[in-house]
Amino acid sequence: MLSAAPAGLSNSPREGNAAQHTLRLDIQGLRALAVSLVVFSHAGVSLLSGGYVGVDVFFVISGFLITSLLLREISASDGISIRKFYARRALRLLPASTLVIVTTLGGAWLFLSKIRFTEYAGDALSSALYAVNFRLAINGTDYLAQGSPPSPFQHFWSLAVEEQFYLVWPVLLLLSWKVARRRGFLAAPLVVLCLVSFGLSVSTTQTSAPWAYFGSQTRIWELGVGSLLALSVARLERLSPRIAAPMTWIGLLCIVLSALVFGPNTPFPGYDAVLPVVGAGLVLAGGCAPAPLGAGLLLARRPAVWLGGLSYGWYLWHWPLLIIGPMALKMPNSLPLALLLSAAALPLAWVTLRLVENPVRFHKAFRNRLDRPGRALWLGLALSAGAASIALVAAAFPPSVNTGGSAAGLKATLTAAPDPQARLTELLKTSPTRLPRNLTPSLDKIKAIKSAVYQDGCHLNYVSTQTPPCVYGDTSSKKTVVLFGDSHAAQWFPAMNRLALERGWKLVSLTKASCKTAAVTIIRNGNPYTSCDTWRNKAIAKINGLHPALVIVSSSEAGTPAQPMKNSLQGWTDGFRNTFQRLGTSGTRVAALLDTPWPKVDAVDCAAAHPLKLKSCANQASKAIQDASRRTATRNAATLAHASVIDPVPWLCSPAGNCPVVVGNTVAYRDNSHMAESYAEAIAPVLGQRLSALFGTDLTH
Repeated sequence: MLSAAPAGLSNSPREGNAAQHTLRLDIQGLRALAVSLVVFSHAGVSLLSGGYVGVDVFFVISGFLITSLLLREISASDGISIRKFYARRALRLLPASTLVIVTTLGGAWLFLSKIRFTEYAGDALSSALYAVNFRLAINGTDYLAQGSPPSPFQHFWSLAVEEQFYLVWPVLLLLSWKVARRRGFLAAPLVVLCLVSFGLSVSTTQTSAPWAYFGSQTRIWELGVGSLLALSVARLERLSPRIAAPMTWIGLLCIVLSALVFGPNTPFPGYDAVLPVVGAGLVLAGGCAPAPLGAGLLLARRPAVWLGGLSYGWYLWHWPLLIIGPMALKMPNSLPLALLLSAAALPLAWVTLRLVENPVRFHKAFRNRLDRPGRALWLGLALSAGAASIALVAAAFPPSVNTGGSAAGLKATLTAAPDPQARLTELLKTSPTRLPRNLTPSLDKIKAIKSAVYQDGCHLNYVSTQTPPCVYGDTSSKKTVVLFGDSHAAQWFPAMNRLALERGWKLVSLTKASCKTAAVTIIRNGNPYTSCDTWRNKAIAKINGLHPALVIVSSSEAGTPAQPMKNSLQGWTDGFRNTFQRLGTSGTRVAALLDTPWPKVDAVDCAAAHPLKLKSCANQASKAIQDASRRTATRNAATLAHASVIDPVPWLCSPAGNCPVVVGNTVAYRDNSHMAESYAEAIAPVLGQRLSALFGTDLTH
């Protein structure tokens, strides 16, 4: 999971608008702890795999500091200047963030995937406009995009969450102050907001992890906790040292414990976010009544305070370095390299603070910024507009990809071939070593193409157990063919739909994300994937009710059983046999379409990186089989259940075992496991040839 440097990480203890207040050096130390947890987690330190909780700590700090500042302004001037508030934030946040956005965009242009650059430019644009969290949430729900490498701008999501919160909170606080000036009444709307947000966090974590993690609606309560603490400072300052000191140590323990115990499979934020949020709240609350033996003994140390002062810049710089650095240095990702790059981000943060942040913030033109916020606001607008404009211009001029000569048109060649399989074998033997000039579709379009089952929502997500009516092909036909399985079944939809239209079949698609067709419960995110089992049973019942002429069954060979198997081969054989037999109870013919061979890396990215050396992207058939044992289990189960078997390996690998990423003028894969839609449609004649041999052209064999 990813996190970023929120504004709670960026507000200096000396930042304020007038009133003198006690400096909280322990907060600087808390920032240092939080950013260190996040950075080490991103670097791949397994002991701190839950270090992403640092972002939750930052949210609490931000809510506390910003609300404290607003309350001081209310006390001093009997109101809040919204213009001054945003002027302060513009001066503090935008100079550094704009510099990082523009620099990262340049690094992406030079060193990252050329065919993803337009996507990265879009990330830069949305980062400059404080909306990248929504973009990440939307992309995260795209099943086919889930294997994509992380964006170098992904760490800007929490900055966007904060700005979205602060579009609402100052206005809400001001209105509450105007209506009822007692602190208790000031807290009332925020309490409601926090309760609603926490409820959304819990429910959304169970239904949509990307929206739960990146959505502002699920994070507001964390900022709200800090804000509520700020509203309670007067009471907290009266705490006894005997209570305050243990509170801070318990809070610190909660934060560290969550970083040690949580991991990538923790359903986060949800209920689990309570631990680091409460921990941060306890440290802040206990620190309001300084105690000699409190956690300030550790947090207020000079090294921690120094690191806390650089936390904003360190976070802004470390993530782009982790993503771009290995590519720029042409070195494989490793923990030592990641730690070195993370360390290199610290001097960058120091230079940015000294040469960019402070000179702008304390420039004489803005020295009286609280009385003249217009200048700061115009500067902020110019910086945001400038970064957005650079991103838009960059998107219009992506780096070019070199190409070689032209190649045979795969789709047209196979369509016209009297023996499609033999012609495809020839093309596989003579696959191009350079990216064809007439590549169709172009590299930058491949990932954007999605078949109808994805566009229509017919490929179900991880949570859904429905079996929607997804009918394609000749919808009026009385001869039904069903495509059943996971995304490795859905990848065959373009081919099956083309055959259905050509041969007059009604095609029914029933597929669900990562759901194996075998009656075996697998693990997803550390827990049994029970929604898959429920959906599988419903889908089989629906198929039997349709009485189809043929069911094509296929699923990926990846997946770990929830219960250890004494004999893996037998366990999977039994699981597949159970499914095949249940599907064939009404006399329906069943064809087990084995998993496709996998490329060794993301085929599109590899072709873009090595357009003139495509052989370096090709895999070997012996290495391309994901799980040979499970493949054998599928064959054994098909034999026992009297089902047919279709092996697609000869359609993607040559007889010599070479599995190229480009065949003719078409890229074979869209990522690191799925066929490209255009390739699947192009080889429909080969699939049709095999189906005809097994069942006849009209399925009457």
